[in-house]
Amino acid sequence: MSRVRLAVAGAGLIGRAHIERVVADDVTELSAIVDPGPTGSELADKYEVPLHDSLTELFETDVPDGVILATPNQLHVAGALECIAAGVPVLVEKPLADSIEGGQRIVDAGQRAGVPVLTGHHRQHSPIMAKVKEIIRGGRLGTVVAIVGTAMFYKPDDYFDDNGGWRRKPGGGPMLLNLIHEVNQIESLLGDIVSVQATSSNATRGLPVEDTAAMIFQFESGALGTFLLSDTAGSARSWEHTSQENKEYPTYGDEDSYHIAGTKGSLSIPTMRLKTYRGPSSWWVPFEVSTEVVDRSDPLVNQIAHFAAVIRGEATPVVSGEAGLRSLRVVNAVREAARTGQRVDVGSADVGHRA
Repeated sequence: MSRVRLAVAGAGLIGRAHIERVVADDVTELSAIVDPGPTGSELADKYEVPLHDSLTELFETDVPDGVILATPNQLHVAGALECIAAGVPVLVEKPLADSIEGGQRIVDAGQRAGVPVLTGHHRQHSPIMAKVKEIIRGGRLGTVVAIVGTAMFYKPDDYFDDNGGWRRKPGGGPMLLNLIHEVNQIESLLGDIVSVQATSSNATRGLPVEDTAAMIFQFESGALGTFLLSDTAGSARSWEHTSQENKEYPTYGDEDSYHIAGTKGSLSIPTMRLKTYRGPSSWWVPFEVSTEVVDRSDPLVNQIAHFAAVIRGEATPVVSGEAGLRSLRVVNAVREAARTGQRVDVGSADVGHRA
């Protein structure tokens, strides 16, 4: 079977990660790079593929089997719509768009054209996540009542200089870049978040975007959750530093970034330390303690293989455009709650809100 030809638009941090994995995969082939900057030229020379300044230029000369759209957030809507208009399946890096209206346009266009649209929430392709879902859905925790989550790390100054410094501007803070991953991950485990409360601060860096935020989630099931987010924290309590899935980060196998508690037990993730009651639940009764064994393969690699399968008609998207839009709605509600200091129902802050 011939390889699936993928073009990557955007040669920034995540674009380079995708390019490396497309090249390394036995199923895919890098057909082109789309980026007007010097990094694009360097990578095109390195991998000996055509370079284009724009998607328009790409589609005028070649139509790949699919496009991975890893451009800055503000360019996602225009880029995704152009791919859909060309009839080319597109994997849009998270967030799906920089506004609800834009995300809805992508979803609607993909549905009308019958063109697959995927959102790049790659953690949904994590074997760790698959095991957690198995434990929860198998009833080993009983009824889930709460989740505690953290994403605390320190981004160096040069991170904000990448691709013209767009991360210093509105839409470039950790809520849209990092929290949206967490929201997508948490909802896939516990179901829909229906309301949020939040507060945020930009006191450390003083940029127009937040650097730290704290929030409370209420789930449709009645479960509650808390989450602490910061990209100025000298901490290893983040998925990147604990999951051992991305070897570019130093890893700390003794730390967790999630703790899920149910009526029959609890699970710490990703150490996968499980505590469950053998009989009736009671704080006087000792837990049965174990550690679940899981694979630690790279979800980005798995995501590319899945994208190729979707293009070939062998699979349906694990994270569709609609799922990406759902995560964006929750993050918008968090930002509105932080702005107003009020509890916000998910979806109520959609109209006119730009991320």
